Amino acid sequence: MADTENIPVADSGQEDDKVTSDLRSVLVTSVLNLDKLDTDLYRGTHHWIPRSQRLFGGQIIGQALVAAAKSVSENVFAHSLHCYFVRAGDPKVPVLYQVERTRDGRSFCVRSVKAIQHGQPILICQASFQMWQPSPLQHQFTMPSVPPPEDLLTVEELIQQYLSNPNMAENSKQGLNKLLADEVPIEIKPVNPPDVYRRVAMEPKKLFWVRARGYIGEGNMKLHCCIAAYVSDYSFLGTALLPYPNHRAQFTASLDHAMWFHSTFRADEWMLYECESPWAGGSRGLVQGRLWRRDGVLAASCAQEGVLRVKSVAESKL
Repeated sequence: MADTENIPVADSGQEDDKVTSDLRSVLVTSVLNLDKLDTDLYRGTHHWIPRSQRLFGGQIIGQALVAAAKSVSENVFAHSLHCYFVRAGDPKVPVLYQVERTRDGRSFCVRSVKAIQHGQPILICQASFQMWQPSPLQHQFTMPSVPPPEDLLTVEELIQQYLSNPNMAENSKQGLNKLLADEVPIEIKPVNPPDVYRRVAMEPKKLFWVRARGYIGEGNMKLHCCIAAYVSDYSFLGTALLPYPNHRAQFTASLDHAMWFHSTFRADEWMLYECESPWAGGSRGLVQGRLWRRDGVLAASCAQEGVLRVKSVAESKL
């Protein structure tokens, strides 16, 4: 049976009458649900495998944070995580998560998590948890002014719009139909979607509204942080490729990923993800991100560096 200690799959309070178990987010019921094998040892399986046929880094990060959160008390909440991807994940086998209780202080707790396949770590994660402490020091950047999600199309609707073009090449149609077939458990509405053919150089910045599909509810901030960790890796590194329409990615891989949680939020409600790449070079790219609540409160900040090996479009045989 899947272990849900400290991270329940539903609220302890009363749910909306319209909400049934069938509507609960697959992120809760499957993607981030772990089997407990022993004390501080868990097993996770995979829900969505990207076209790269490597495990999705966001799921490994999210599951590692779930494992870490199961080992801390209910009165502390994740405030940061720092991860290194050390090997590519194998989609054919489960992942073991081994938790080390590094430190338990009066205000902060630190956990180390190893995600293991074939006897070797594929990800090393350090997660820190803090007891809530009020402070007179409070400031944040201002949320970008963008259209509300109700005025924008989802990724799937944009793809359908592209496919309605009778002049689209057959290979492009096949690629877009493959994207439509992906069962991604999050919903995305781009604010500044790139041209479908990526023919124009763009600033290395993207904005999109994002939320988990299905119902999660209030009352479990640990779970919402784990889901946000999953969301934070989606389409993140690709921001560094936007200024280069004459190049295509030949190989990309995340090297490390960091995240800081600032405020309470609900991952099943629309949040604005602001991503920008301040630097690229040496076959690497750096991307930074901010997750904003709809009311303008900064919920979380992210950063990631990854390998970016590209080839010019002229050299492509596609």
